[in-house]
Amino acid sequence: MARRGATGLSGVLVIDKPAGCTSHDVVARLRKATGEKRIGHAGTLDPMATGVLIVLVGSATRLARYLSVDRKSYLAHIEFGTATDTLDADGDVVSSSPVPPSVLDALEAERILATFLGPQTQIPPAFSAIKRQGVPAYRLARDGADVTMEPREIEVYEAALSAIDPSGLTWQVRFSVSKGTYIRSLARDIGAVAGTDAHLSALRRTHAGTLGLEHAVTLEDACAAASDGRLPSLFVDPLPALGFPHTTGDPASVRTGRALPAPAGLAPGTGDRVSIVVDGRLGAVYRLSGSSLVPETVFVPEVAR
Repeated sequence: MARRGATGLSGVLVIDKPAGCTSHDVVARLRKATGEKRIGHAGTLDPMATGVLIVLVGSATRLARYLSVDRKSYLAHIEFGTATDTLDADGDVVSSSPVPPSVLDALEAERILATFLGPQTQIPPAFSAIKRQGVPAYRLARDGADVTMEPREIEVYEAALSAIDPSGLTWQVRFSVSKGTYIRSLARDIGAVAGTDAHLSALRRTHAGTLGLEHAVTLEDACAAASDGRLPSLFVDPLPALGFPHTTGDPASVRTGRALPAPAGLAPGTGDRVSIVVDGRLGAVYRLSGSSLVPETVFVPEVAR
């Protein structure tokens, strides 16, 4: 008997998330359009943000652990002179301060941005989904609670100035950062170094790992394709996104989770992951253990490529 809410769809979508909706809203729209209940995402975007949102459909939801990638890239707009409670344009202004003329100097902007490169600790926003005693911090903050956020280790790989808008007192900056980095917090901290208040006025994610805007489709196009039965044509190949070595496997063995002999050229070891292709689709992720491959995650049905 088919499981309720299962459609046989299994694949990876890259959605260009529109502003004004949550990542969960995107998932809900696609569940309704497809009739498939097993849909999730890898890497949340704030409602204000747009851009790359990796959506996993059907058995591909089991890819979430692998596709919550360590490196993400953004185009951010930082507005100086005001701070908000959420650290972005969706929040209420909580303070204002004069903007030094040096903020509009490109050389000074580049100097400040350079100080944010590399490993560092960051204090996340109080208005975030990070849980405090089992409750999302944003709920506590909305209720007026004094929320103390613990610093976390992050890394900024790139912080490059793209443009300065003097009339809007705004920088446009390209960021490439590690998983768990809040661009809103970077905007706040950049303002402090510049000697004024600041908040994130716009944000667009351009890449999540190897998946970028060039792979993305709009939510409207994805829902239309789902209604017309064309959604599989929009799925992206998961193998490059995973970045693991890949090999083919005997369908019966992979589908029943049996160990496989390691192919020539793969160095023996423990913990090394390998994508297994079955009948042209992603059938499983195995781990290299000695001279064998042992199953870690098996996809039923296999994930479209």
